[in-house]
Amino acid sequence: MLYYLFDYFDREFDLMGAGVFQYISFRAVMAAAISLLITITFGKNLINLLQKKQVGESIRDLGLAGQMEKKGTPTMGGLIIIAAIVIPTLLFAKLENIYVILLLVTTVILGGIGFLDDYIKVFRKNKEGLAGKFKVVGQVSVGLIIGLTLFFHEDVVIREFNEPETVQTEVVSEGPNYIDKKSTVTTIPFVKDNELDYSKFNPTDSDMVTAAIYVLIVIFFVTAISNGANITDGIDGLAAGTSAIIGLALAIFAYISGNAIFSDYLNVMFIPNSGELVIFCTAFVGACVGFLWYNSYPAQVFMGDTGSLSLGGVIAVLALVLRKELLIPVLCGIFVIENLSVIMQVSYFKYTKKKYGEGRRIFKMSPLHHHYQKMDIPEAKIVTRFWIIGILLAIMTLATLKLR
Repeated sequence: MLYYLFDYFDREFDLMGAGVFQYISFRAVMAAAISLLITITFGKNLINLLQKKQVGESIRDLGLAGQMEKKGTPTMGGLIIIAAIVIPTLLFAKLENIYVILLLVTTVILGGIGFLDDYIKVFRKNKEGLAGKFKVVGQVSVGLIIGLTLFFHEDVVIREFNEPETVQTEVVSEGPNYIDKKSTVTTIPFVKDNELDYSKFNPTDSDMVTAAIYVLIVIFFVTAISNGANITDGIDGLAAGTSAIIGLALAIFAYISGNAIFSDYLNVMFIPNSGELVIFCTAFVGACVGFLWYNSYPAQVFMGDTGSLSLGGVIAVLALVLRKELLIPVLCGIFVIENLSVIMQVSYFKYTKKKYGEGRRIFKMSPLHHHYQKMDIPEAKIVTRFWIIGILLAIMTLATLKLR
């Protein structure tokens, strides 16, 4: 909104300084600053309100050190994260941008699903919360909306530049030297000719079959990473800190993908209008970092499913929009391994119970962070080490820009 206001002042009144809002870098910095201020300033007010409403976390005794001390800690703190993402984005981003719209829709819908889950746990006193099948339906629905929009919307294109033809010493140039086209191409990490077209998996010539394949891929990533973030949110500061690291890496990818000069230099797919995602990304990072003010150990508030489902879904959609979803296993390695640890634990337990009559475990407890808690490693140290691994994974992901 402020973008449009100052753009009007610049055009109509030539207001000094108003033109600075045309720069993505300025708006990104402002979005991050406002996001931080919202979480830090209003976070305490939200905590007090949640305490007043007795919106406390119900804790199941899993035999973890310090676990029962967290009983009654306010949850639903994800509300402040969502506000700190949405408000700066509305203020500083171009709201007609289809990518910005998709990310705002993802944030609100998945946040709403998470809120419903937290509400059932807190006010209905049902520790199971929203039934898993309804969560999955919500995640699949979001994936369906994102997938269909990315496939069919006319503004979702990639730009291919043509080399100018020369006749003797004169450059022949008629019209633009590029073409914007619809494509289901994505990026393969660490490969020289690093493009994969999902349409290659279509054995027919039908666009609808290609659309179905693409939408299923989108649904898979949205559901998997949303669940991964949800599972990772098990100890103080882990999900928020990890998400901030991932968000910062995606902000760099968004800036490069939306800049013709940098994308050409690094041989990265140029995605018109994707530069606006930098504003969303910095607001996202600011919200996560600001939330750590109250969520770092010992946490004064938990984000709950309200925050974790939304964070994971947003990360997945960002990667899909930037056509970097095949980097997710590396960039979101923490979320992926937390997810896999649960799948491995449950599968192995069922297998051994069927084979030996007694269930056996791979880990002391899953998800993986609980395994280390069972090893009596302090919670803060576990979180810090996971953050360090997350930073290393983000660096490795950014290295794919050059290492092929």
